[in-house]
Amino acid sequence: MIQVYTGDGKGKTTASLGLAIRAAGAGKKVYIGQFIKGLEYNELKSLRKLKNITLEQFGRGCFIKGKPELKDLELACEGLKKIKDITAKRKFDVIILDEINIALDLKLLECREVVKLLKNTPKSIEMVLTGRNAPPEILKAADLVSHIKEIKHYFRKGQKARRGIEY
Repeated sequence: MIQVYTGDGKGKTTASLGLAIRAAGAGKKVYIGQFIKGLEYNELKSLRKLKNITLEQFGRGCFIKGKPELKDLELACEGLKKIKDITAKRKFDVIILDEINIALDLKLLECREVVKLLKNTPKSIEMVLTGRNAPPEILKAADLVSHIKEIKHYFRKGQKARRGIEY
């Protein structure tokens, strides 16, 4: 099955990480590939303690503002290549492509390549894609789409990101 968590609301990555913890608790092997991200977020500390979860990041230690740099493109392509390889080897039951929709939106990856990966994913693997602005082709390929909509957010009132809550 293919799941997509998209939209402008908070909680897309959080939802996928909850699924990862649930799957690991059931004895399933989980792989999380984080696109765009390269910082040491606090959830990574917890996830690394779980033996059934493998996590890798394919981003630099900063947010992409403006036009992505060549290094951003290289890291995203490296990530997709790695995901294709682990999918083909069927070593994991759940594969999470965190923020891949952002990588697609920034044109770091070609949508047709990701759709091809989804079509070639064995039915035994649960594939989860997160990030804002999921392209229509990704939504069409999915079995489940959750659109997380922001109704109200305290960031709009100037609240800064809080350790342990947002990162």
